[in-house]
Amino acid sequence: MTQINLNDLSQLQAINKKLAGGYHISEQDTTLWQELDQHIESYQALFAALGHDLQHDARGFYYLASDESTPNMGKISRAIALTVFILIEYYANQGKDPLRALFDEQIDLELMQTLIQLNKHLSDQLEIFSGSDLRKDVFLRMLRLGLCKETERGFVLLAPVYRYIDALMEVNEDNFEALEEEV
Repeated sequence: MTQINLNDLSQLQAINKKLAGGYHISEQDTTLWQELDQHIESYQALFAALGHDLQHDARGFYYLASDESTPNMGKISRAIALTVFILIEYYANQGKDPLRALFDEQIDLELMQTLIQLNKHLSDQLEIFSGSDLRKDVFLRMLRLGLCKETERGFVLLAPVYRYIDALMEVNEDNFEALEEEV
């Protein structure tokens, strides 16, 4: 059992507040990320004792894993996943490396409007009808969850978006396997 010295966990309150709210702490959150990185075993043991599963993703972020999902969170997650999916598709159609563009490109209001226009049938299902809706209903939520950061010109996605990419890849793989079974 890991011995936990609470005096060593100088950022415990801030880290708990962020993680408990669904936030992903990534390398851009320098102080909190370094604190977790230096004391990961203590934090994991403490969160486990509180009934939480603190995860460290090697791609540079920490989060609390959860099996529980509220209907509202499901809608938010679907909107985020759809947005990531249509961004990947958009960048691929532009001839760019979608994964590189996903993390390097600025996502401004003009691009958001373009995404909505190109994917009207999908965005209508989520009740997102404009670039402004996409900004308010998806990107500002992504910001609150630590999935992106806001810049002068828009938003830039951060490493925790890999959780959605992984989920999309898993769904795609499951669909591919189902198709193979039919053939």
